[in-house]
Amino acid sequence: MEDEASVPAREVFEGHVIRVEVLARPEGDYDVVRHPGAAAVLPITPQGDVLLVRQFRPAIGGLLVEIPAGLLDQPREDALSCAVRELWEETGYRHETVEFLGGYLSSAGFTDEYVHLFVATTAAQPEGPPEEGIELMRKPFGELVASARAGRIRDVKTAVSLLLAETRGYGS
Repeated sequence: MEDEASVPAREVFEGHVIRVEVLARPEGDYDVVRHPGAAAVLPITPQGDVLLVRQFRPAIGGLLVEIPAGLLDQPREDALSCAVRELWEETGYRHETVEFLGGYLSSAGFTDEYVHLFVATTAAQPEGPPEEGIELMRKPFGELVASARAGRIRDVKTAVSLLLAETRGYGS
C-alpha cells in the first residue's frame, strides 16, 4: 500500500468547508474531497425518547430527520465538545452524560470525512429553543431501533448510532 504523503496531489477547489484534490496515481487520477470531519450525538431523554432534528439539507434538496451533528470546524474544538455544542444549539437540551460510540468514514471512495458518534442522556426538558430552521422531534428509542434494523432510516449517522447504542444497553 502506497503512503498517501508520497502521492502527488493538486488542489483544484477550496470552498467554505471542503477542499478537492486530484491525486496522481499510476492507475489514474483520483478526485478526493478533503473534509474536516464531524461529530454527531444520539440524545436520549429520561423518558426513553430520542431527540431528532428535522431540517432542510441542500445536498439532497429536501428535509431530513436525523440526530444533531456538526462540523469539526471550530479552532481547538474536539469531537466531544462539538457533539455537546451541537446538541445544545440544535435542540436546546443539555447533556447529563455522554459516551463515545464509535465512528465511520462516510464514503472512503472519494472523501476522508470521518464522523465521530456519541450517545448522551439529557434532562427531561429543554433549557432553550431549537435552532432556527429546525423542527425538534421525539421518538421512542425502541421504535427507532426497529426502523434502523428494517432499513427505514435514511441517515447513516442516525441508524448506526441507534444500533451501537442498543448494543451498549441503552433503551433497555
